[in-house]
Amino acid sequence: MSDLSSLQQSAYRIRRYALQMGEVQGQGYIGQALGWADVLAVAYKHAMTYKPEDPEWEGRDRFLLSHGHYAIAAYAALIEAGIISEEELETYGSDDSRLPMSGMVTYTPGMEMSGGSLGQGLPIAVGMALGLRLKNNPAFVYNSMSDGELDEGSTWEAAMGAAHHRLTNLICLIDINNQQADGPSGKIMGFEPLADKWAAFGWHVQRVDGNDLAAVMGAFDAARALKNEKPRVILFDTLMGKGVPFLESRDKNHFIRVDPPEWQEAIAHTDRTQTEGAAS
Repeated sequence: MSDLSSLQQSAYRIRRYALQMGEVQGQGYIGQALGWADVLAVAYKHAMTYKPEDPEWEGRDRFLLSHGHYAIAAYAALIEAGIISEEELETYGSDDSRLPMSGMVTYTPGMEMSGGSLGQGLPIAVGMALGLRLKNNPAFVYNSMSDGELDEGSTWEAAMGAAHHRLTNLICLIDINNQQADGPSGKIMGFEPLADKWAAFGWHVQRVDGNDLAAVMGAFDAARALKNEKPRVILFDTLMGKGVPFLESRDKNHFIRVDPPEWQEAIAHTDRTQTEGAAS
């Protein structure tokens, strides 16, 4: 468990680690990492049960990265969690690295699935949650996914199955940043009213600002403590590039290339913002 101040520090470090890895390759899904950092900080430093020294410990909560292209964000969180060493970020995306550009379970400690084929995480999470329940294992399964995955039929089949089986140990986390490779998510395939849809499928639904740490922490706590026999979903509205103004303002943030001096500018701004926040 962590207080709000320590979570702010964790979110800062997750953003900084992601920017450092982005600088290694000069490009990547950095906008998502910056926007999702607050959710990852709460997940790994407040809500989840795990042993950093034993990533395959049977009693751990499972965190599935369905949107495998968010791997840079996940690695930053795994570094913050102590599961991966900070030194490894220099190898990001390189040959023989344990940190490939898309998340793969065979490479990375703490990675529970190979993501990238969107819409696969929730079906896998349903199977894991069922298996844990059969073994009387109290662990939670978290499925982290993007709003673009709401376009996939497999997501909604899994949502229906989770409600049918009353999977109280399943928590789905959805990043609503409203950007896909081909344009705004809502224009590619309209998904609103999203909260009503999940509720109609039999889920307990919360929708919060995903860049408000206090709101994120409260939503995680409420999802874990819920007594109703329902799976839980938290809809997080986030801002791509959060914390770096010149990235926040870009029209297209799905996959970005940043000029070399701008990486250091982004890191310096992140450091400066954290210092000013700590002093206030």
